[in-house]
Amino acid sequence: MSLVGFKSSNHPQQVGKRGATERDNLGTDPKLYSVLDERFQFTIDVAATQENAKAPVYYSLDRLNGLEEPWFGRVWCNPPYSEIGAWVRKAWAEWALWPEQLQLIVMLLPANRPEQAWWQDLVEPHRDREDSPLRVEFLRGRQRFVMPGAESIGPNERPPFGCCLLIWQHPISVEEGHGAT
Repeated sequence: MSLVGFKSSNHPQQVGKRGATERDNLGTDPKLYSVLDERFQFTIDVAATQENAKAPVYYSLDRLNGLEEPWFGRVWCNPPYSEIGAWVRKAWAEWALWPEQLQLIVMLLPANRPEQAWWQDLVEPHRDREDSPLRVEFLRGRQRFVMPGAESIGPNERPPFGCCLLIWQHPISVEEGHGAT
């Protein structure tokens, strides 16, 4: 086994104390986003950079900070993994604050963190319950991400974990003819 060409990266718990790294700016695989956008029809990307924004309207640290600005419509969020808790808290706050303006929030997150405080406090008590707007979908395989400044995805640009979607969505009543979600 050779370590030639190996690139290490810090675990989010390490990064949190030292600040964000370029790993926080990984872009969502355009193929995955296309499938999700077809399904959910996103109107805003709240955690983007100018280079990796997916929706026509987006927030980024150099324009409008998604943790500070109001969310609206059909939200896509692939947040920096060094501060997941802040983004999940923001999603809950926005969901409570703007129930008429928010149709849904879809957040792409690592699926290997259920022991962490943000999952235990903000996801676990609510996920997949009849009285909760939050459900969790685990994605098959390991997702690919676009490195900052790259035009395409390289062969080894997969994180060592799977991903899941946190989905906040208003229930659709059977009376509306759409069936239950």
